[in-house]
Amino acid sequence: MKPAVAFFLPLLLLLPLVAAGQTHSELPFEYGGRFEFELDKKISKGLHLSLSEELRFADNFTAFNRLHTTVAMSYKLNGNLRVGVGYALINPYNTSDKAFANSRHRVMADAIATLPLGNWQLSLKERFQSTYRTGAMNEYQNPRTALTLKSRLKVSYCGLGRLKPFAYVELRHMLNAPVIKANYNAATSQYITDEGSRTGEAGWFLDGFNGSYLNRLRGALGADYRIDKRNSINVTILADRVSDKEVDANAEGTKLKSYTQQTGFKTWLACTYKYAF
Repeated sequence: MKPAVAFFLPLLLLLPLVAAGQTHSELPFEYGGRFEFELDKKISKGLHLSLSEELRFADNFTAFNRLHTTVAMSYKLNGNLRVGVGYALINPYNTSDKAFANSRHRVMADAIATLPLGNWQLSLKERFQSTYRTGAMNEYQNPRTALTLKSRLKVSYCGLGRLKPFAYVELRHMLNAPVIKANYNAATSQYITDEGSRTGEAGWFLDGFNGSYLNRLRGALGADYRIDKRNSINVTILADRVSDKEVDANAEGTKLKSYTQQTGFKTWLACTYKYAF
């Protein structure tokens, strides 16, 4: 067993059980990278405007995955509470076509509470985000707009001068997942109709997008280093346990090909350079 997996194994008990009617598949272990450049402008006391560009690499660093362009504003209400809003343009990169396609538009709202404890600092961050998908898509499989809630508990050590190590745990909940009414018969490898379900070619129906489940558990270790008054860098190692419900249906919604809970373990190396002025 990988050490990181053993470390997070107790936390995995928080993941929801696989619902009736789903099959299960395990995704291969994967690692990748995230590299970001950020500009942070102080508008007035407590009010900041930021602009960042992030490049992501996936498939064990073999493929350029996407480009994130984010603009955000935050305001410090008092010494312990900061709120913010932001917008991100996400441009996935299609390696087969060697082009960007099907961009996504994301809006975010944050609230961060901090508690100083001597040289230590504890913080809780809540982020609600809405991501709108463009391009052609099968709306029997996913909602056009995905709603998620992220909850992060972070502890930092501030007693090393310019260096601030930290660790955190973050939960991500999908708030509008598809709800499928179907049962799976393992003996016949077919979906069978629930009592009272609508008639369909495979005996199933989509009962809306009002499902909610925990689809990512993340742990992280990292450090911030302040080079000088304006320049700083951040290096973080992220470890994710993902659990996604994947629906594969025809475009007419008459046939359910598969309804799978995909789980897997991923790690990321994230590096950020920040210039504040």
